[in-house]
Amino acid sequence: GVTMKYLLLGLVMLAVATTAVANNDRDAVNQTLNALHHNASIADFEQYFGLYHDSAIFIGTDASEVWTKEAFKAYAKPHFDKGRGWTYHPRDRHIYFSPNHDVAWFDELLDNESLGETRGTGVLIKEGAKWKVTQYHLTIPIPNALADSVANQIKTMQ
Repeated sequence: GVTMKYLLLGLVMLAVATTAVANNDRDAVNQTLNALHHNASIADFEQYFGLYHDSAIFIGTDASEVWTKEAFKAYAKPHFDKGRGWTYHPRDRHIYFSPNHDVAWFDELLDNESLGETRGTGVLIKEGAKWKVTQYHLTIPIPNALADSVANQIKTMQ
């Protein structure tokens, strides 16, 4: 009857609303990550670090590079002050969400002039309507055919 029609209509509207929220979150996370890369490439210190949560950790390509937001700012400031950031062109990004959509994690391939293909992975948390990066990890993917050689080179340095 009429009650069943309204119940079904309500369920359809809930599904549409839930999908809209999911799409908005996906768009917002994409925009945050795109802005992160853009602000780094133009060395905009305030805008770049404004996208990180206060508890953020940046993990660089070197094993020693596990930095709090403040330590990462200290590292970046002299470079950004000279107008030199870093330019990574993202592609092939995948974004995933926790069930209640307040945590997102991602992986993306990035192209960089000096390093070539790199990979960024990380976590964002939702603060109000904004997504903030709470972890970013930059790596250089090593093809399996080179892994033993690279691992041996690293061992000789230690």
